[in-house]
Amino acid sequence: MKNVSRDKKTFIIAEISANHGQNIGTAIKLIRASRACGVDAVKFQTYTPDTLTIDSALGHFRIDHPRWGGQTLYELYRKAYTPWKWFKKLKKEADDQGLGFLSTAFDPTSVDFLEELGVSTHKIASFELIDIPLIEYVSGTKKPLIMSTGMASRKEVRAAVTAARSHGAGSITLLKCVSSYPAVPEEMNLRTIPDMRSRFGCPIGLSDHSLSAVVPVVAVALGASVIEKHFTLSRAMKTPDSFFSLEPDEMKQLVQDVRTAEKASGDVSYKLTAGEKKNRIFRRSLFIVEDIKKGALLTAGNIRSIRPANGIAPVHIKTVIGKRAGRALRRGTPLKLSHFYSGRSGKG
Repeated sequence: MKNVSRDKKTFIIAEISANHGQNIGTAIKLIRASRACGVDAVKFQTYTPDTLTIDSALGHFRIDHPRWGGQTLYELYRKAYTPWKWFKKLKKEADDQGLGFLSTAFDPTSVDFLEELGVSTHKIASFELIDIPLIEYVSGTKKPLIMSTGMASRKEVRAAVTAARSHGAGSITLLKCVSSYPAVPEEMNLRTIPDMRSRFGCPIGLSDHSLSAVVPVVAVALGASVIEKHFTLSRAMKTPDSFFSLEPDEMKQLVQDVRTAEKASGDVSYKLTAGEKKNRIFRRSLFIVEDIKKGALLTAGNIRSIRPANGIAPVHIKTVIGKRAGRALRRGTPLKLSHFYSGRSGKG
């Protein structure tokens, strides 16, 4: 998998997460559909209910959310997690499809598991960004590290980056993120992306939980080098994450739009393009717009700035007015310096 910090092409990740509905056949279909959409990598999450929380019905563990409410954290994660026995097969499928394979690690056991699996890059979720011991542990693998920053203050992001760097992370990429499900565009504050790049000195991407395809395009225009977006075969499947995930047609369009945004962003340049060079002829210039006899005055009535650009530039019109024609000039003639006397007396 390419180094996302050095490649100019935006690295697009299809976040499969819980959208397999705990069916490995669906997980395989999602990987293949991701490839068909043109993404660069697929991502899963490596945890079990017991590595994230405890099985308790106490109030602290009950969820208050329009979609996930009415259950405990343990119950939600039991429905959402990816069985670890699948991972070898999932990674092979991704490899066979020519896709990068990522999975978020949530504790040291998942880091060790993913290391045995042979992942090339590690991912830390927004909710774990404040788990500095976990960041230190995963950075000890010396592999590239991607960290989402939802809910984090500048101080918390700085602490995470410092921990990763000091413990040997191969490279660090931060993802601007709004940890709302679904997120709304007006809360994105995407202008933070260039500030993050300057402030933390590393590539910045976007982990986008909105249903908008416009948001990632704007992020790319502002310098995002990674886009992570949740992906489902159909929102009708009703998995824990499907309601804020893109369907295949939407993901395919997102990839196409991001690639267009990359091309349009280009470089800082004031040079003419090949097309512009051809079209310079349609600029304005000074033309004779009434027949003029030799020796007659050039006036605002018989000289005008019009298209095309065969005559002298419009900037010269104040200099030209009041001069005398050096020869008879026909209406429609592009004005040249040789067409008039240099002095106003008409004697050059």
